[in-house]
Amino acid sequence: MATSSCSLLLALVLAVAVMSPLVLAYDPNSLQDFCVADYTSNVFVNGWACKDPSKVTSADFSFSGFHIPGDTSNFAGSNSTLADIHVLPGLNTAGISLARLDVAPFGLNPPHTHPRGTEMLTVVEGELYVGFITTQGKLFGKVIKPGGAFVYPKGLVHFAFNLTPRPAWGVVGLSSQNPGLIRVADSIFGASPAVNDEVLAKAFRINQGTVQMIKEKFGAKM
Repeated sequence: MATSSCSLLLALVLAVAVMSPLVLAYDPNSLQDFCVADYTSNVFVNGWACKDPSKVTSADFSFSGFHIPGDTSNFAGSNSTLADIHVLPGLNTAGISLARLDVAPFGLNPPHTHPRGTEMLTVVEGELYVGFITTQGKLFGKVIKPGGAFVYPKGLVHFAFNLTPRPAWGVVGLSSQNPGLIRVADSIFGASPAVNDEVLAKAFRINQGTVQMIKEKFGAKM
């Protein structure tokens, strides 16, 4: 009986040991004070190679631009000013990035996902109807006003829509230095090379002529 209990305990310990890297996975963690990204390095790693500390300056840790409203004169009426690893080298191994989201009156930040980061949106001015969709297809939505915040879990499709005739903007925090961005409609109808018409027609329950019409709007490359 004791041997059986010990075997069961050992099996549980091994199972936890095997699963723990998946449970604890996140952006590469720093083992030093900082690891400023070296954009000139040819070393290919999961993230960026570290810049020589003797060449690091305060500028590597600073970003300017969030005080400037983004240009929302596009088809969707929204704009994100993102400070991630691509523009702020000091974020390397920090596991965080920040953005300013501007949404014009009745504008939309279209449905999209961040495959590597959870997002938290805080509204500063205006009102936004925000929401995300779970893997079971359930929508969690809410109208957020100034001072309010909303969390989008990592990898789930989400959006922000301005239901008012006034501009709105907010600050977005992301739990990755490089959260990634996949716009749902753009990736499906604007892929290059293009996704087969028959595949999309069957998936969306529409005819191939409609698929072609939508693809033209997204500039799909055949």
